[in-house]
Amino acid sequence: MPLRLPPLPALRLFEAAGRLRSFKLAAAELNVTPSAVSHGIVGLEQALGVTLFERKPRGLSLTHVGADYLTYVSEALSLIAVGTQRLPDRSAPRSIAVSCAPTLAQRWLLPRLAGFRERWPKTAIVVDTSRRHVGFPIDGFDFAIRMSRAPVGGLAWVKLLHGALMPVCSPVYRASLVDRRGKIDLRRATLIHVTTVSEGWQSWLKAEGHGEIDAEGGLRVDTFELAFEAASLGLGVVLAMRPLVDRDLGAGRLVALGAGTRPSPTAYWLVSAPGTERRADLRAFKRWLVAEARS
Repeated sequence: MPLRLPPLPALRLFEAAGRLRSFKLAAAELNVTPSAVSHGIVGLEQALGVTLFERKPRGLSLTHVGADYLTYVSEALSLIAVGTQRLPDRSAPRSIAVSCAPTLAQRWLLPRLAGFRERWPKTAIVVDTSRRHVGFPIDGFDFAIRMSRAPVGGLAWVKLLHGALMPVCSPVYRASLVDRRGKIDLRRATLIHVTTVSEGWQSWLKAEGHGEIDAEGGLRVDTFELAFEAASLGLGVVLAMRPLVDRDLGAGRLVALGAGTRPSPTAYWLVSAPGTERRADLRAFKRWLVAEARS
C-alpha cells in the first residue's frame, strides 16, 4: 500500500516559513504572495489535522508539533535536492551557484571571475546578491560568502578575507574637516552608517578614544556600495572595510581620513554546501577562490 503523503508544494511552503519564522520572508524567498503561503499552510494543517504554527501579533512561532515536523520535512527536502544534484545526466550543462553580498560581489568577486572562466569555460556561474537566508542544499546554492566573526553551524567554512576598518571620505570633504591646527576634527563630520553590518561607528569611535562623538546621527544606507558613493559625493565619512574600498582609494575618489585603521572583528567566509567535494568543477572553484583571497 503506497505511503500517504501530504501535498508536496505545501511542504515547501511550510519548510521555508518554519525556517524563516515568517510568512512574508518565505513568500519573498519562494516568489509567491504571503497570502499564498498562509493559505497553503492552513491547507497543510487541515490535511494533517494538527496546528503547525502559533500566530501571534508579535510574530510567528512553531508549535512543538510543528518544530518536530519541520526537522523531518527539512531533511526530506534536502535528500531530494542532493539526489537530484547527483543524477548521472552528464549531457546537462553544469553551473556553480554562489550567494554573495552585493558589494563584495561587485568589487571583489566579479573582477576575478574571468580567471576561473578561462579554466572552466563550459561551467556557468550564477551569482545571487539577495540578502535572503540560504538553506543548503534546498535552495540550490553550492557556495555562500558570508560575513561573520566565526563559523556558524555544521557546514564547511573557510576564511577568505579578514580586512581592516578605516574612515574614508572625498578629498574635498577631508579638507573641510581640517581645523586651524591642521588636524582632522572628526566632530565636524557627518557619519555614514551601513545598517546591514554589525561593526560600525560606535565601537570604532570607542576603541579610538572618541567616545564623546555622537555615533547615532548622520546618514544611513544599507550597502557599502551606497556608502562609498555617498562619501565620494561629499556627504560624509564612511567606516570602510579594506579590500572593498581599495578601488576607490586607488582612483582617488576616496581618501583615508588618517584617523586610525583597526582590524575588523568580522571576516568573509566561504560556506560550502554538503556534497560539493563530489564535483571536480566545484572543488576547483573552491580552491581557486581561496587562492584568490590569499594572493
